[in-house]
Amino acid sequence: MIKYALIMLSGTFIASCSQIILKKAAEKKYPNKIAEYLNPMVMGAYLIFFGASLCSVMGYKKVPLSIGPILEATGYIWVAILGKIFLGEHISKKKGLGLLIIIAGIVIAALGVK
Repeated sequence: MIKYALIMLSGTFIASCSQIILKKAAEKKYPNKIAEYLNPMVMGAYLIFFGASLCSVMGYKKVPLSIGPILEATGYIWVAILGKIFLGEHISKKKGLGLLIIIAGIVIAALGVK
């Protein structure tokens, strides 16, 4: 099960990277709506996100359904970290507290796994 949980966690990280790429693409100006959606950055991000979805599907082969959403919650942590690094976003006290609650939930759930 550990191998498949790691695949799911990798997928969550990959999906978070995809979200950062999409946000970077959204910050740019485009000549029209078609160019806004059919540009290499956006299409690449969706391709990466598709790969992340495949990781989740593979992970659910062995990871119990009760654990999957807990592993997927790590995406919030990755997005906050990557947003800080690549987008210069500020992690407010509220957001930091929310991230700590997510981490605590993941730890509590992990301790209950047999």
